Amino acid sequence: MNRLKHEDSPYLLQHADNPVDWYPWGNEAFQSARQRDVPVLLSVGYSACHWCHVMAHESFEDEATARIMNELFVNVKVDREERPDVDDIYMQAVQAIAGQGGWPMTVFLLPDGRPFYGGTYFPPLPRGGLPSFAQLMGAISDAYRNKRDLLEEQAENLHQALRRDLIGIGREDDSGLNAELLMDAARKMLGGMDRDKGGFGTAPKFPNPINLEFLLRHYARSKDKEALDLVCLTLCNMARGGIYDQVGGGFARYSVDAHWLVPHFEKMLYDNAQLSRVYLYAWQITDDSFFRAIAEDIYDYILREMTAPEGGFFSATDADSEGEEGKFFVWTLEEVREALAPLAESLPRAFEIAIAYFGLSESGNFEGANILTMPEEPLEVAEALGLSSQELQDAIARIRTRLYDVRSQRIPPALDDKILSSWNGLMLASLAEAARALAREDYRDAAKTAGTFLLENMVDERGRLYRTHKAGRSKLNAYLEDYANVIDGLLELYQLTFEEHWFIEARRLADLALDHFAAPDGGFYDTSDDHEDLIVRPRNLQDNVTPSGNAMMAKQLLRLAAYTGDARYDDAARAVLKILTDAMRQYPQAFAESLNATDALASGIIEVAVAGDRETEEARAIFALLNRPFRPNMVRASARGDVDEHGSIPLLSHRKMLEDRTTVYVCRHFACRLPVSTAAALDALLQEQAIG
Repeated sequence: MNRLKHEDSPYLLQHADNPVDWYPWGNEAFQSARQRDVPVLLSVGYSACHWCHVMAHESFEDEATARIMNELFVNVKVDREERPDVDDIYMQAVQAIAGQGGWPMTVFLLPDGRPFYGGTYFPPLPRGGLPSFAQLMGAISDAYRNKRDLLEEQAENLHQALRRDLIGIGREDDSGLNAELLMDAARKMLGGMDRDKGGFGTAPKFPNPINLEFLLRHYARSKDKEALDLVCLTLCNMARGGIYDQVGGGFARYSVDAHWLVPHFEKMLYDNAQLSRVYLYAWQITDDSFFRAIAEDIYDYILREMTAPEGGFFSATDADSEGEEGKFFVWTLEEVREALAPLAESLPRAFEIAIAYFGLSESGNFEGANILTMPEEPLEVAEALGLSSQELQDAIARIRTRLYDVRSQRIPPALDDKILSSWNGLMLASLAEAARALAREDYRDAAKTAGTFLLENMVDERGRLYRTHKAGRSKLNAYLEDYANVIDGLLELYQLTFEEHWFIEARRLADLALDHFAAPDGGFYDTSDDHEDLIVRPRNLQDNVTPSGNAMMAKQLLRLAAYTGDARYDDAARAVLKILTDAMRQYPQAFAESLNATDALASGIIEVAVAGDRETEEARAIFALLNRPFRPNMVRASARGDVDEHGSIPLLSHRKMLEDRTTVYVCRHFACRLPVSTAAALDALLQEQAIG
C-alpha cells in the first residue's frame, strides 16, 4: 500500500495498492522532488475513466514500470473531480503542448510545479506513433539531467501562457448583450447540428445538454421551429439509442459513434442532472409524454441508485465490470430468453416482444452481444406484433422490470460514492424543478433532503462550502462552480417550497462568492482568495462537461438581482458577460451557459410575487400556471398573507391581498402590471408579448 491508502477519493483508492510510490497532491510531494532533484510525474484521471483503468493496468500495476517511475520521478496522483483547479491548470498546459487533451493525463513538472511536457495515455509498448511509457520516462529524465536550461525555458514560457489574471478580451460596456447576439449564436449553433441523428458534430458524440438548453430558450424567445425540431430529434434519438440505459434509466457519458448506439458505459451524475432538466423542459414545451417519461426515468434512477442514505448524490458509476467494458449492461439473445422465461405463463410473447422492441439479434450489435436500443417507433412495433399501443407499453414495463431484476444479480460496475457540492447543486436544481412542474411529492421530499444534506454537511464553521464529502467527512475548499451550482439548487428549492431559509442561504453564498472569487477586470476566479497557492490562479470562462462557474454564477446573480433589487448582483453578472460578448458570438458551443445568462439579461426576468393562501382551488390553479409551462426567465416568491417590508426577499415587500383573495403581482424591467387574482387573468398577463 502506498500513501493513497489514507485518501477518501475512490479514484485514488483504486491506486492505493499499486507498486508505484504515489503521493497525493500536496507540499510533501514537491518537497521530496526538490530534495531528490527529480521531476514530478503528475497523473490525473477519475474513477469512471475507461482509459485511466487501461493505463493503470498496463503501467501502474506493472512492477518493472513502477520501478522506473519510482527511481526517476516523484509520482503524484490526482482525482480531477476532487481537484478541478489542478486539472484545469495542467490540462491547459497539455493542450498547449500536444494540441489536445483528455484523461488519463500525464504531465511532467519541475519541482516547483511548472509543467514542461505532457500528454494523455501512453502505451506500454510503442504504438500508433506514440513512444512507450518507459521510453518517454527515460527521455524526460535524461533531458532533466542534461538539458535543464531548455526545460526551464519551456516551463517558463508555458507558465506565462497559463496566467489569466487579466483576460484582455470582451467589450468595455454591455451594449452587445442583446437579442441580436442570441440570434447569431443560435444560427451558428444550429449550423453545426447533425440533421439526421441529432446532436453536434460526428463521432464520438456527446449530449451537450447546455447547448440544447440554450436552443430551447432560443425557441421560447423566437419561436424558431427549426431549433425545437432539432433539439427534439436529438433527445428522441439519444433516448432510443444505446447511450441511454433502456433497462435502468440514465445516460452514459457519450457514444463512440455518430448514431448514439455504442456508449462509453460510465454514467456521470452531472450528465444526468443536466439531461433530466433538458428532457423536462422539452416536455414542458411540447407536452410530449415521451420526454416526460425519460425525465422521470432519470430521476427515478438517481433516487434509486445514486442517492446516499443521508440524501446527497453520488458521483458516478464505472464503465467496466469484471474487467470488461459494458459487461453489466449488454445481453446475448440467450440471456434475454432465460431472463424472461418466468414471464412465460402470464406474458407468453415476452421474448418475441423484447426482440422486436429492443432490436435484439443473435449476432448482436456490440462484440457479439446486444446493447438494448429502440430502433423502431413503438407504434410500428405494436402494429407489427398485432398489439395495441397500451398493450405494448404494459408488456415492455413488465419486461424492463424483469430484465432489471436479473441484471441486478450481476457484478455491478464500481460506484464512485463521493459527494461533490457542484454536481449535487446541479442535481438538486433539476429535481426541485421537476417536483414543481410534475407535482411529484417524492421528488419534493428528495429535493428537501438533498438540500438539507448540503447545508448540514457541506458548509464549514465559517459558513463556506466544502468541495467533497465521503464516509462522513467533508474536505477541500469549494470552487466557484460549487457556489454557483449550489445557489442554483437552493433557489429552485425555495421556488418549490417557499421556505425562506433556502433563499437566505443562496444569497449568503452569493455574497461569499462576490467577496472571495472576484477578478479585478470583471468575472471570477475558479478558486477563492484564500485557496492553496498554485502556479497560477485558474480562471475558466468556457463550458466544459458542466457549465462554466462564471456563467452559472452570472445567471444566479441576475436571479438574485430580480429578487432583491440589489444592483451589486446585476453589475457583477454584467461584468462577467461583457467580457465574453465576442466569444459567445464566435464560439457559441463553448459558451452556451453564458448565452443562457445573456438570454435572462436581454429578455428580462419576470418577477412574480404571490400574496395569500396557496391551498384554495383558485390558488392551486395559479401555481399550476406558474409551475407547468417552460418559462426559463421567471422567479417566483410567495407569502401566505399581506406583507409590509420583507427583510429577506424584497420582491415580496408591500404585496397585499385584494379582497382577501390570493393575489399575483407580475413585474419586469422595473415595471409592474396591475395585480390579478385569477388564473385566467394571470394567463392573459403572461401571454402578452411584453411579458413573454
